[in-house]
Amino acid sequence: LIPVARNLTTPTADQLLTSETMAESKDYGEWEKFSVDEALKMKSPSKGFMCPMSANTYGIDFQAFTIRDHTTDKVIFNVQKPENAPQLPKGFDMDKLRMIEYKFPRSFVECKTIATSLKFKVGGKPVPNFVMVERHYFKGELIKSWEFKVDFCMPNSTNNWEAMYDLPAMKKDLIDEIVSNKYPSESDSFYFVEGKLVMHNKAKYTYYED
Repeated sequence: LIPVARNLTTPTADQLLTSETMAESKDYGEWEKFSVDEALKMKSPSKGFMCPMSANTYGIDFQAFTIRDHTTDKVIFNVQKPENAPQLPKGFDMDKLRMIEYKFPRSFVECKTIATSLKFKVGGKPVPNFVMVERHYFKGELIKSWEFKVDFCMPNSTNNWEAMYDLPAMKKDLIDEIVSNKYPSESDSFYFVEGKLVMHNKAKYTYYED
């Protein structure tokens, strides 16, 4: 799901500079041309990150993320950015901040509708037409996709992004297979401002019986 709580640790300016120096050897291709339409056409997980971390020139910073079962209002997942984030070691691979591993109960997979709440800050520039595209995969194939939009975020503002997901119905055999963790469950989350890719996060999921 969204994101994001995907990572709630923010690198310092020096760490970002180091990260970009390391990223010179990484091939992001013509990432500036990667569009919302292209994200919505992806049928399998990306092999790497589609843009450098420096693409986030709007200072978008995730603060908290909550997932609830909309039917029962039960909180399934909740995370907040720590007030004092730990200092990252020298040479740390900053791409690890863009990947998170979720662990969910079987009841999450069986939910019909979930509600998410994402709290985030933006920097000194306005953020118009903020779009998030989520692509979820199982065994390397697309099984779920969503697109969400926020029309405008004021500079230096804190915002709450509320979303509701109607999850596609899945047969018991497929749910059993997902929860068995024998095959990968992954997602790509792409964030665009005015049609330009500014962030890309990836996630992996494991499940347990509850």
